[in-house]
Amino acid sequence: MSPDFFGNANVFGYSLIFLYALSILALTYTFVGYPLLLILLGKLRSRPIQRRHISPRVVVIIVVHNGERLIEQKLITCFAQEYPAAQLRVLVVSDGSTDRTCDIVEEFKKKCLSTMQLTLLALPERRGKAACLNDAAIACDEEIFVFTDARQALHKLAVRSLVDNFSDSEVGAASGQLVFEKEGMTDFGAGMDAYWRYEKFLRKSQSRTGSMVGVTGALYALRRQYFRPIPQETILDDVLIPMNVVMQGKRVIFENDALAYDKPSRNIAHEKTRKVRTLAGNFQLILKHPKLLNPWRNSIAIHFFSHKLMRLTTPLALLTAFVTNIFLVARHDELLFKVTLTLQGLGYGAAVVGFILPQMKKSIVFRLPMAFLSLNWFVVLGFVDYFSNREVHLWKSNAGNDSTVGKL
Repeated sequence: MSPDFFGNANVFGYSLIFLYALSILALTYTFVGYPLLLILLGKLRSRPIQRRHISPRVVVIIVVHNGERLIEQKLITCFAQEYPAAQLRVLVVSDGSTDRTCDIVEEFKKKCLSTMQLTLLALPERRGKAACLNDAAIACDEEIFVFTDARQALHKLAVRSLVDNFSDSEVGAASGQLVFEKEGMTDFGAGMDAYWRYEKFLRKSQSRTGSMVGVTGALYALRRQYFRPIPQETILDDVLIPMNVVMQGKRVIFENDALAYDKPSRNIAHEKTRKVRTLAGNFQLILKHPKLLNPWRNSIAIHFFSHKLMRLTTPLALLTAFVTNIFLVARHDELLFKVTLTLQGLGYGAAVVGFILPQMKKSIVFRLPMAFLSLNWFVVLGFVDYFSNREVHLWKSNAGNDSTVGKL
């Protein structure tokens, strides 16, 4: 900057500079600084898991509402698990289903030749996933709970891969990973897939040094003794349940070989439905459970702050950076302001071109800005949804609208 830059600034000018710098720093830390911090921590204090084969009693818990199109195929993948059948049970919890979900489970139970147990807990009223998980925990006495959604198919070694981590006494919960099928993936879906790979990098890095923030809701496991009932209105059970484990002094880790398969979003409308609910859940966590940001109570509060809270501030930071940059360019002939405004303009312009001209989505130059801008617009919608939709916690599994894809 020129030597007389600050000398020529008034109160308004200083305010612009402060807001501009603060927003740029927030964005830089969120998307560059924090990942670099994770890499550094991984090199300085990596904590490997002491894994070995164990076979404790395990229950696979599936909560479903009106999932008649999904439940049989899900049960097939559960019963195909390479784990001692006598030590494994599947519990289907029907959240007030009004279709043939319960009938299909009972029919499967009758025709199944496996020695593995199958239990149905048919709840008469729909109360939401969190309430069903609480009821399921009361109904189970197995050592390990494996939670999975009705939507995603499981790899045959999914349960085995998760359970072996519990041979390490420090592990309280273990997360599987969601893998997207490449067949039929759209250009927008490819953009979401790239973002999800980035998200998995963060989770793996967190796990390597201690505990990850949240788990993959499609597939995760925890020791029964560390399950704590969660409020019925909870939206993100797959964040609050593992965070409760962390706050009891145990690790939540990422298991790369425990796979659940899903189809990526085919368009923005599908991704919007998934994301808005997830982001509403993030706002709920911060407002209803501020203890998660307390480093004296939460040993990974810095990760929760960086991974969850800072992501929610990104739309405001983006808007602030762009607006203040415009004013600063108009008021000061400084190269820095011109460069940053040009970069922002190119990013937004690429996203707009991608939205207007569908053929441009095939290029990563347009696809990634589109996905980034869409995700941050969903943050705004998630904020609105949390404060306006009293039934946002009600969980759907049959419409293909609910998933853990790319959680912020």
